[in-house]
Amino acid sequence: MTEPKISFAGRLSLAFGSFFAILGSAELAAGVRRLRDGETPVSAPAPAPAPQAAAPAPAAAPVAKAAPAPVAAIEEASPQSALQLLGLLQRNARFVDFVEEDIANYGDADIGAAARLVHEGCRATLREHFTIRPVRTEAEGSRVTIAEGFDATAIRLTGNVVGAAPFHGTISHRGWRVEDVKLPKLVKSNDAKVLAPAEVEL
Repeated sequence: MTEPKISFAGRLSLAFGSFFAILGSAELAAGVRRLRDGETPVSAPAPAPAPQAAAPAPAAAPVAKAAPAPVAAIEEASPQSALQLLGLLQRNARFVDFVEEDIANYGDADIGAAARLVHEGCRATLREHFTIRPVRTEAEGSRVTIAEGFDATAIRLTGNVVGAAPFHGTISHRGWRVEDVKLPKLVKSNDAKVLAPAEVEL
């Protein structure tokens, strides 16, 4: 039985909600990374048969099987924070208006001018409500050494990844990490699903 397709708004809400859930849980981030990489449990090789003895040996006591390693549980993220952020982006940058607009018939100059306004509003919103810092402080293009035991959720190795740490490579993207979130408190009577109220001019 095929699952019903999720609408664009549903996918956007799920993406924002998952974004905040992954930021708040290292275990969830590791689990999502394993799913994206397509990793599956590898079964242990069967033990080699014991050589036959001249005389029958007494039966060995059964060996208890080791318990499988626990897999990080993937929790369903609440959409409230995602809806709140989307509402702020709409209010300050007309983000939803811009994305939902059909720009096929607009010229590049018109699109560029609109994108500049949306960029300024989105940037102001992020800087007001989030403290965002680079994961790596070195400039992009710098040569770095990644030591053994590095955080795989904060550093992704690309290219020809062979052998074991330490790894030597070049920073192609410094990454981003959220250090603090300062979203406004939600009023219970407020419907977060209404990103922008309809406007009726009298």
